[in-house]
Amino acid sequence: MLLTSLAIDASNAIRWENLGIKPAIDLGFFELRWYSLAYLAGILVGWWYLLRLIGQPGAPMARRHADDMVFYATLGIILGGRLGYVLFYRPLFYLENPLEILQLWDGGMSFHGGVIGVSLGIVYMARKHGLQWLRIHDYVACCVPFGLFFGRLANFVNGELWGRATDVPWAVVFPAGGEVARHPSQLYEAGLEGIILFAVLWFLFWKTEARYQPGKLVGTFLLGYGFSRFVVEFYREADAQLMEFARMTHLHMGQWLSLPMILGGLYLIATAKGRRHRVEPVAGSESVA
Repeated sequence: MLLTSLAIDASNAIRWENLGIKPAIDLGFFELRWYSLAYLAGILVGWWYLLRLIGQPGAPMARRHADDMVFYATLGIILGGRLGYVLFYRPLFYLENPLEILQLWDGGMSFHGGVIGVSLGIVYMARKHGLQWLRIHDYVACCVPFGLFFGRLANFVNGELWGRATDVPWAVVFPAGGEVARHPSQLYEAGLEGIILFAVLWFLFWKTEARYQPGKLVGTFLLGYGFSRFVVEFYREADAQLMEFARMTHLHMGQWLSLPMILGGLYLIATAKGRRHRVEPVAGSESVA
């Protein structure tokens, strides 16, 4: 009865292949994948927005530091994201096939690993130039939702990381997900982690004094992302190799990894006012009390 019901739902659902989207642009001599473009767009748009942020009084770094930050962030995203996926999602497989860790073109990136990688890059750059690493985190956190938004759209275009079976009117049948109508959980995440989280951070940065309270903006990002990811995982299908883990622990790996982010975000927000001090800008001449 369940299989019959799912088949009926699938017959009435939106079919991914009928949307007219393709995972790659065929240029003849090679294919340019939308996933690669999503990473590139997220980095470039994030860099552009970071330059706007540091143009305000009391910025924790100058333009030359922001340019360096792009390099360290890109390196952190790639290395941290890949190693995070290897350690958190498929450790046994890569232990037996270590050379495949280098095959980034086959997919497999962890956002939580990318966060760790970018954070380490920020700390290194801050110490190298004598800057305040926590305030730099605040500014960089405001730019991350761009990459999340483009990345989740790329997941949808690739027809991957789909949601659980459902009968909602906007359910989608993905080619790799069988004849089952599923939640387009990639779009849920694009909306929550990308659009809404960006709007919250935009308001805090431009309309409040949050940027003068070290840790408040990055804490809001950690809390917002962690909570959004934790909720959406209830509508998302667990990775095939982690189905048994999800059944045993009653939570997906993404939810377990999001819990420290939620707790860390709450701590940074709660203690942000106590870290407020006179902010001397790295560039320009205006001080902000």
